[in-house]
Amino acid sequence: MKSVTLIFGTLYGLTSVILGAFGAHAFKKILSPDKLESFETGVKYQMYHALALLIIGLSLSFSTSLEKWGAWGLIIGTFLFSFSIYFLSFSDFWKMNLKFLGPITPLGGFFMILGWACLLLYFIKCR
Repeated sequence: MKSVTLIFGTLYGLTSVILGAFGAHAFKKILSPDKLESFETGVKYQMYHALALLIIGLSLSFSTSLEKWGAWGLIIGTFLFSFSIYFLSFSDFWKMNLKFLGPITPLGGFFMILGWACLLLYFIKCR
């Protein structure tokens, strides 16, 4: 689990820097200001959680289910939250109806909250 957490942390960090650079330069020309703002929100949350995953990946032993569920909550939640925002941001540009992804964003947020709650319980109970 430690390796999985560190791999996702670095993968999310890498892709958030790449997507952030595109958002700051290339995507400014094709996305409306409100869509670009949404896109940047996805990038920010992805980077925040990349850093969190690296920290917990380097700090925890993953010997309890709370540690494991905490990491999985952040991994799954970040993917669902950020990537649904990315696709929704491009729906007008691609001229595709991606509104079905709308409920995925809060589901991702729920998984992130669940991950953080598991980590909180772990730190209260096990540390």
